[in-house]
Amino acid sequence: MSSEQPINPRFDDDLRFVESPGGPPRYRDWTEKPVQYFTVVDKQGGGVLGYVWAGDEDDAAAYEPRQAAGPRGVNAGMSWVSRLRKAKERGMRPSEALAELVADPEPGGTGRPLPGSLTDAPNAAAVDALAKSD
Repeated sequence: MSSEQPINPRFDDDLRFVESPGGPPRYRDWTEKPVQYFTVVDKQGGGVLGYVWAGDEDDAAAYEPRQAAGPRGVNAGMSWVSRLRKAKERGMRPSEALAELVADPEPGGTGRPLPGSLTDAPNAAAVDALAKSD
């Protein structure tokens, strides 16, 4: 007789959380069109936590956590996502929201924009690849 407990087959499936439809307006979280992005660094140690990007053509904007930053990078995204949603509720275009976020030297949360890091990328996939590259 084995001492191992059988695993509930429901736990074999990957969990996936999906927000319910409705609620406040949101930017799309992906685009194949050109975007601008800036680097988010840790207020304490200065390490890169992630990237905030936006593109007007598809009304898209999001935060990509840097994989090497681990949970701290993921958690830093909460404040950036919240601020992007508030910008959308105010009717701002993604590029306007990005400009507002990068201009705030002391936002809430654990991260802040890295001065001079605003730059262009061909699409959201390029920013995602950057976040996973190191």
